Amino acid sequence: MAAKLPLRDVHLPAAPSWWPLPPGWWMVIGAVLVVTVVVAGLLWLRRRRRRRWLALFDGQVAAALEGPVRLAAISDLLRRAARRADARAAQLQGEAWLRFLDGRQGREFSDGEGRLLLEGAYRPQVDMQGVEQVRALARARFLELMEGKR
Repeated sequence: MAAKLPLRDVHLPAAPSWWPLPPGWWMVIGAVLVVTVVVAGLLWLRRRRRRRWLALFDGQVAAALEGPVRLAAISDLLRRAARRADARAAQLQGEAWLRFLDGRQGREFSDGEGRLLLEGAYRPQVDMQGVEQVRALARARFLELMEGKR
């Protein structure tokens, strides 16, 4: 028979540590960082573009001191923004123009304060409180149109 072999206990190697990370985890971390930087950059550009549009709107409306002139400036800015969203929209007149400005959300232009845009620019005197309500309404719609939302 075979002679007895001297055997020793089996020693397991130490468990792998969590550091340094395997190469796959470094790739995942890198991809997450790249995506985060790209998304942050896009959000920053969007916010900057939006601020520029608001500055344009506010500057041109503030330059018009009288109510009728201010309404004409608001209407002109809305038409410029409408051309950006839909080339045919700038040619609309009257009620069709107000319905376009209403968009899909409500009827603030065709049934509410926005009706002042139709004839307000041709009146000798316009209520400045009404003009300010139209300005606030038009400012929000101007941003939507510049972003391409109909």
